[in-house]
Amino acid sequence: MTLDLIIIGLAITLEPFPVMGFILLLSSDKGVRKGLAFIAGWLACLVLVIGCVLLFTGGSPPKPHTAPSTGSLAVKLAIGLGLIAYGVHRQRKAGHPREDPAWLGKLRHVSPWSAAGMAVLLQPWGLVAAGATTVMNANLSHALTWLTLVLYCLLATATLLAMELYATFRPARAGARLQTMLTWITSHEDQAVVLLSLALGFWLVGRSIYELA
Repeated sequence: MTLDLIIIGLAITLEPFPVMGFILLLSSDKGVRKGLAFIAGWLACLVLVIGCVLLFTGGSPPKPHTAPSTGSLAVKLAIGLGLIAYGVHRQRKAGHPREDPAWLGKLRHVSPWSAAGMAVLLQPWGLVAAGATTVMNANLSHALTWLTLVLYCLLATATLLAMELYATFRPARAGARLQTMLTWITSHEDQAVVLLSLALGFWLVGRSIYELA
C-alpha cells in the first residue's frame, strides 16, 4: 500500500492543470491568501475521501479474494485502463491547437472562498479515486499506516505548498519565476499528461492483475 500511495501522490502533485490554476491564483491580488484557501480545499478533499473509505472499511483491510477485495482491485484496474486510454488519446491530440478553458483565466479574479471551491474542481479525481482504492487496504492498527496516509496527503499537495511558501517568503522573485514556470508547463502540458497517465496507468494495471492472480 505504501509504495502505491507514494506513486499516486507524486502523480497528483505533478498533474499540470491544477498547478497552472494555482499559479494564476498566486499571481492575482492577495494571491497568497487565495493560495492558502485553495490548499485548504485541496487537502479537505483528500482527507474527506480517505475518511469515507476508512469509514467504509472500519480501518481494517478486506480479506484477500473476498468480494470487497476483488471489487476494489477491479476498480483500480478499470482506473488504470482508463488512464492508459486517456494517455493514448492525449498523445494523438498532442500538437493540435487547443485553447485552455475560458474560466481558467478568471482565477485571478476569484475570492478566497471561490478559490477553495476551485480546488475541488481542479482536483484530478481519477488519480484521487486510484488513491481511494489503495486506501481500502489500510490497517489503522499500525502506526506506519497513519504515517503513510499523512505522507500521501503531503506528497499530493507538495507542489502547491512549495509554490505557496515561495510566494510568501520571496514575493519579489516569485512573480517572475512562477510566470516562467507557467509558460513552460503550458508548452509541455500534453507531454506531462501523457507521461503521467501512461506511467501510472500501467502501474495500476500491473499491480491489479498481480494481486487478482
